[in-house]
Amino acid sequence: MSSACLILQVLLLCRVLVAQLLPGSCNFELGTCGYTSDPAYGSWRMNEEGHLITVDSAYLDNQEKAVLVSPVLDQQDWSCMRLVYQITGQGSLHLHLRPDSDNFDYRVWNANKASDSWLIASVDLPNTTNQYQILLDGQPEIGSGNSIAIFEIHIVPGYCIECNFEEHHLCGYSNSWNPNVNWYVGGSVARNPESNLLENHANNNQRGHYMYVDSVYAKHFQEVAKLSSPMTTVPMAGCLSFYYRRDQERGNIFSVFTRDQLGHYEEIWKPELYITPGWMLVSVDIKAPHPLEVVFEVAFNSARGGYVAIDDISFSPEFCHTDTEPTVDPSIANCDFENGLCLYYQEGAEAKVWSRVTVKPNAYRIGDHTTGAGCFLQADARLTSRPGYVGRLHGPFLPGNHKYCLRFYYLIHGFKKADNALFLYIYDENNVAQEKVWSLPDTSRAVWTEVEITYTKPMLSKVVFVSICQNLWECGLVAIDDITVNLGDCQITAGLLPGQCDFDSGMCGYIQDKKEGKADWLRVRGHTPTSYTGPRGDHTTGVTSCTLRRHLCVLVTELGY
Repeated sequence: MSSACLILQVLLLCRVLVAQLLPGSCNFELGTCGYTSDPAYGSWRMNEEGHLITVDSAYLDNQEKAVLVSPVLDQQDWSCMRLVYQITGQGSLHLHLRPDSDNFDYRVWNANKASDSWLIASVDLPNTTNQYQILLDGQPEIGSGNSIAIFEIHIVPGYCIECNFEEHHLCGYSNSWNPNVNWYVGGSVARNPESNLLENHANNNQRGHYMYVDSVYAKHFQEVAKLSSPMTTVPMAGCLSFYYRRDQERGNIFSVFTRDQLGHYEEIWKPELYITPGWMLVSVDIKAPHPLEVVFEVAFNSARGGYVAIDDISFSPEFCHTDTEPTVDPSIANCDFENGLCLYYQEGAEAKVWSRVTVKPNAYRIGDHTTGAGCFLQADARLTSRPGYVGRLHGPFLPGNHKYCLRFYYLIHGFKKADNALFLYIYDENNVAQEKVWSLPDTSRAVWTEVEITYTKPMLSKVVFVSICQNLWECGLVAIDDITVNLGDCQITAGLLPGQCDFDSGMCGYIQDKKEGKADWLRVRGHTPTSYTGPRGDHTTGVTSCTLRRHLCVLVTELGY
């Protein structure tokens, strides 16, 4: 029997364990629960034997996709959508939200990896006072054997990282397989008394379920078992709570981590007790400006290393400790220079190097990066009376032990030798340079170009922009604009919000109606083919990236909400 069939039978047998379901849930046994196919596209089809709904490339009739639309939902509390799905062959599945009275669909999740078994996706649905619909966009590629199937949709109250392990899908938690030690489901009537001597925390009897790992089969030093939550689809900040029970005997190490989308771990808790007399409640604050997984990790030193069990994981948006340090606000280092220098300043002897200017765009000069007609900051050798200069622009101090993502835009013009035109340093609170984190690349051009820098310092620190001109005859102008600082790694915070698109990596789900109109939108790179009819490059990074341009000289780029 195939693994897909086996999992399907297990899912069918375990439906009795399903928790409270909210509107929008469907197991496709007796129908589609009000879900309908958007008539503008292909159709989703119910399987003849029921229990699932599919879209197959063989039945799309030259359509590129099929869109399944839910009935209108009115759920004002935070909820979690569990989607059991499978992609066969080549294709993708996208989940969008369509708020009532809004003409745009917001993509919140997508998948494009084929599998030979059912997969579970967990998608957080934040609380909202607006009614909305869920859209499931199935796009199997043209060709035989490409299809997408949905087995069930469950929407339950609460956050996706919450779990009491009573449901058959274990809330999407997954065990990182190890040949010797793994997390298992404990409890129920059938128990293994040698390795499972616990009662469920909530029910205090043998019928409840929890997760446990023991050392019976540990063979090597530091055998590790990892239990991971599903990756959240939104940033998380609040109180994570769970119950645990532990017997260390001759040695186990129990820790709880968060893991971001780049695979970076951060330990958030470890116990002080080696042996607990019963279930112990733990509450720990999480402050993550990005999506994350919660990872429960146990390492054993020997086959007599004891056991660890966990149960009833919950989350609250309110911090659990009153002494939690205030939330860091890196936005104090943001500045677009439209209304002054914000919290940036120059040293007294260099006060005339960096100046705030505005330029009316023309065929030879472009305006500021923000609006094209606003202000930016500029160091220009032609505006100084000295034969050379060192200009330092200091930013505000930010707390240490945080990862920051700094973004800014720069432009240079007229330099014969741009080696010293612009640097970026990190200074400590004693005004001492700690590290040069960026310098001007050789490929710079006279267009606004974006820079992204991720940095972490243990001490209070600030960013300092430095421009050096040693010879007026070799120097030109260097400009900066739109400085922003966010918490987290730039590779994560670069993820665009639903509805935003910079067109550098594709169309972000945007499509054009080719049935109407006499012009097409084109994704292009660089300047327009005719002089004085468009920009020299895109708005994001300059000439190296893409814009979306319509014939008749209408330009759209950097869509945001």
